This record gives sequence, structure tokens and C-alpha cells, in this order.
Amino acid sequence: MEDADYMRRCFQLAANGLGTVAPNPMVGAVIVCDGEVIGEGYHRKYGEAHAEVNAIASVTDETKLCRSTMYVNLEPCSHYGKTPPCSDLIISKKIPHVVIANVDPNPKVAGRGIQKMRKAGIEVITGILEEEGSWLNRRFFTFQTQHRPYVLLKWAQSADGFLDRPRENNCEVPPVQISSEFTKLLVHKVRTEESAIMVGTNTAIKDNPKLTARRWVGNNPVRVVVDRQLRIPAHYHLLDQTIPTIVYTEQNSSHKSNLHYIHINFVENPIGQIMDDLYKRNILSIIVEGGQLLLDAFIKAGVWDEARIETAPLWLGDGVKAPQLDGSVTMTEKQDEIQILTIIPNNKQNW
Repeated sequence: MEDADYMRRCFQLAANGLGTVAPNPMVGAVIVCDGEVIGEGYHRKYGEAHAEVNAIASVTDETKLCRSTMYVNLEPCSHYGKTPPCSDLIISKKIPHVVIANVDPNPKVAGRGIQKMRKAGIEVITGILEEEGSWLNRRFFTFQTQHRPYVLLKWAQSADGFLDRPRENNCEVPPVQISSEFTKLLVHKVRTEESAIMVGTNTAIKDNPKLTARRWVGNNPVRVVVDRQLRIPAHYHLLDQTIPTIVYTEQNSSHKSNLHYIHINFVENPIGQIMDDLYKRNILSIIVEGGQLLLDAFIKAGVWDEARIETAPLWLGDGVKAPQLDGSVTMTEKQDEIQILTIIPNNKQNW
């Protein structure tokens, strides 16, 4: 097998940490000796052992380590955080070769792990499937380099480009059901994979959403809502204090258990203020589910990294118009006659 084959296995292992390791990156490690895989591991949960530690722990005969190669998709850490430096462990186990996909963009690492290992006499090769590795950890890379969460826009629309029929600001009239039962399940799966989920005031009032991942096994995202005038009724789901929830407002209100009110200036770049605050809270990624005004605000500000759009074979003729994107389709799926497009901005650098 070639280096690229072992690295792809690292990617497979790393992806198992999606939704459980944030705000850390997803990392997998493979240890090979004489053409045989003798150890594997991945970072399973934030605060727990890193991939390199788990891979080394899985090796039954540690005498082989001194003539092995470790493959890892992200540079081993060089600093003390929740766990000791992985680069120190690799050095102590006398592993002579390390192959890496990506240099860690975290300023606390940023090549220091590679430098430390090379100084100890370890042969370190970097850049193997670098682009694929960057895409895998696109949330982490965006968070580290742009100092904000990775933003995923998500909506469902009719074939003629409407999000919903015309409705008043209440939840007495239900929204049009554009998604199928299966695509709703997929939406809840996506919610377990991201750190937070966000809606605006009108969507909160009209739909009274729970914004949970109750249809899928995994963590609920932190709920985020923009409510400038605190119009959302106190008995609505978003304010039930069952899940950590952040409300951005220009009004003064006291924090409650699991419910945090954050004052921002809605006149001066509110999207930027929200992103800055979420970054400080270590929110690695966020799904923006709407409504139209909030989605358009993110698009207009140029603050989005990926969009997931469902289009159903349904014609409404009138209603809430879906946003327009300047982006490129990277993936097309079809589920229950519903087309699902994944789009990234045209100005996005190649991962």
C-alpha cells in the first residue's frame, strides 16, 4: 500500500469523531510496520485521548514501534492542553517515521510538533492528501484561520423557489411541509454533527421550533436565536431552558439556567458581533436554518462556508422567496424525489 492509502484510512477513522470532538479537530492515526497495520486510533471525544495515543495503545507488541511509520491526518500537538503533547509521546516511543496530511493551523501548534519531532531525529513527511485533509477538518481550519465558526446555511424550498407560503407571525398556521420524513431525519443527523444551530425572530415565532436532534442519536447543538426586541413568547420551546440557548438582543434581560441573553448593537454589523461572540464561546460550527431575513443577512455579509439546499417537486406560486447564492455545487443527492445540493462560495479557496 502507498502512503495515500494509509492516509485515507486515517480520514476514515478521524470522521468517527464528527460531532463529538469539537472544538478540537477530527484526527485519525495508523501505525504500520513491515507493510502491516499494527495499530489504529482516533480522537473520540473532546477532552479525552488523542488519536496518536489511542493508536499507540492499540499496538500489542511495542517493540515494533522503533521500526514503524505513523500516519496521522493532522500534525501531532506540541503543547499541554486537556492532554499531554502527542509529539512527545511519539518521540518517547522512538517511532522513526511520521507521515502527515496537514500542518495544524492552531497557533499553539503551527509546525512546532513537526519541528520537535525532526529535532529528535524523526523523519517527518507532510502534505500527503493535503487538500482532502483540509476538507475533512474544514470547520477547524475556518475556526482557527478566520476566528469565527464554520457557517452552514440550510433551507428547504419549493421547485419554484419559495421557502413557505405567506403566513402571519404566529404558529397557528403551520409551515408548508417541503422536506420528506427521510430528509427530516437527515437534518437531525446534521444537527448532531455541528456545534450550534440558529434561527431568526420570525422563524422562532411562526414555527415555534425545538431545534433539537431528537430524531438521531447524538448531541443536541447549542441553540442560537436573534431576537432584537425580545418578542418570542416565554412559553416557546426555544426558551424552555432544556438545552443551552443563546439569545442575541438589544434589550436587557437576566440570564437563566441554560438561557443566556447577549446584548449586541444591531446597527453596526450584528453578524460580525455574533460571530465574534460565538468564537469566544468555542463554537466551532453553526447551522443557520433561517428564516429568509437571517439567511440573506449572512449571504450579504459574505459570512458562509457551505449551503445545503433541499428542493422538492412542489409549486407554491407565491410566498417567502428563497435566498440566492453565488456558489458552486460540490455534491448532488436525491432522496424521496427531493434534490439536495451542497454548495460552497465561488470565492472559497480550494480545500
